[in-house]
Amino acid sequence: MGLITEVLLLPLAPARGGAWAIRQVIREAERIYYDPATVRAELARLEQQLEAGEITEEEFDRQEDELLDRLETGMHGGAGSGEGTAR
Repeated sequence: MGLITEVLLLPLAPARGGAWAIRQVIREAERIYYDPATVRAELARLEQQLEAGEITEEEFDRQEDELLDRLETGMHGGAGSGEGTAR
């Protein structure tokens, strides 16, 4: 960008900075959400809940499917790259 463009866009700098910060927060949240270690810990917690009788078999199966989908997404690297998020 040229100098004139930068001067004209200067009033928008706080908004551009805010948008950048929001993108960074979303990227980090996705990284944590799809992190295989996090998903495995949640799977272990889910199994403990089933064994303790805190959840039903059907609820376990539903949540396990969701967690396995997250694990697969995290293992294939599709998450945390900002893909699929609004920019």
